[in-house]
Amino acid sequence: MTRAIPAFLLAALAAGAAPALAEQPPAAKPAAPAAKAAAKPAEDKNQPVTVDADHMESFQKESLVIFTGNVVARQNGSVQYADRMEVYLDEAGNRVIRTISTGNVRIITRDCRTGTAKRSEYYDGEERVELIGNARVWQSDNVVTGERITIFLNQERSVVQGGKQERVKAIFYQKEEKPAGAPAKAQPECKN
Repeated sequence: MTRAIPAFLLAALAAGAAPALAEQPPAAKPAAPAAKAAAKPAEDKNQPVTVDADHMESFQKESLVIFTGNVVARQNGSVQYADRMEVYLDEAGNRVIRTISTGNVRIITRDCRTGTAKRSEYYDGEERVELIGNARVWQSDNVVTGERITIFLNQERSVVQGGKQERVKAIFYQKEEKPAGAPAKAQPECKN
């Protein structure tokens, strides 16, 4: 299971929130350069995941593990918080097929992007993450909100849908362009 859950967290957290901002209109923050994405070490998927919770229950026949109470899952500087996390495994119990997190769902990526929703679902085979119910993704001051944010990790694409009561909303703050050769400011470290 250690090998399967990292795929969920790395995919959902490290790459998941970034495309949500990148897929907005031209004023949006540009996506990370392809060279940077390609530079991610392949062994990231094999990094250990630590899940802390008040309670864990395993159902071998159903290939299901449920974590409840102050759930915190960490890997490679990314974190997911929830009240409850259901992890569905394949029949052999060797890899995660799907996860569902509910209650106060919050993710923080290692590049300081944050996402919140009432519920999150991850589908490993499709490499798809869904933030459902008052979904929001932001970095710095830029934010996008909707009823559902679906992130297609293997396509670097996302779709934001409004709900019955509210439309999709995106706010992007313009930043001053730096002169060529000016040193870049160091990114603040995330507090997970």
